[in-house]
Amino acid sequence: MEEQEILRTFAASIRRQARTHYERQQSGKRRADVDRRKLSLIPCKTHLSTMAKIIYEVKQNQNSYSAAFGKWYAQIKNLETLNTRKLANHISEHGSIYTPDVVYGVLEKFRSCLLEMLLNSKKVKIEGLGTFYCTLENQKKGALKKEDFNVNKHLKALHIRFLPEQTAEENISSREFLKKAEFINIDSLLMKEEEEGTEDGGSQSGGSDSQTGDNTQTGDNTSGNDQGGGGNSSITPGEGD
Repeated sequence: MEEQEILRTFAASIRRQARTHYERQQSGKRRADVDRRKLSLIPCKTHLSTMAKIIYEVKQNQNSYSAAFGKWYAQIKNLETLNTRKLANHISEHGSIYTPDVVYGVLEKFRSCLLEMLLNSKKVKIEGLGTFYCTLENQKKGALKKEDFNVNKHLKALHIRFLPEQTAEENISSREFLKKAEFINIDSLLMKEEEEGTEDGGSQSGGSDSQTGDNTQTGDNTSGNDQGGGGNSSITPGEGD
């Protein structure tokens, strides 16, 4: 099995687990007299601690000019990139009373209003997530005098920046965010996939061999197991390397 196919399968499995976990959690909390307005947008953090998984791979530094040349470091392996539509669908599935189209409209409005506020010299803080703000990048050669400064000449870029939430309760700064994640090495994931493929093949092979053992008058434990072992040795592991 190709690496990308394995990753897609794994991502789908995680999403199914998350949805099942959420539905089981909510089934015991529902009451007939619940005010639907309180359901609005139930946050994904209901399953974050049990379902969040970061896939990484370990790669060697190949830059001969680097002081870290030859050493091994972890790099994140992203499963996919969610666009606005996919994110809207994801939010809508998490107990929301709003349809994906409504959520999509809100996200689009958020995007346009965020840019509007940033271009009006305002910071935008999303509680529990962080703060968006702008910074200026100047040309290396600045103006010799204050009165000589020219925006068109001396400014190089206007950057949108993001600072993660750092309050005690919702801290998701880099080091704190590291503590919230569970990490999975892609090599172990591929190896597990190969082992499962081998086991499935072995059980199928064993089943056909047991028929051979039954047809012969020799003991099943001798003939069947020997042939089953031969069948396992001929199985090609799943392609994931």
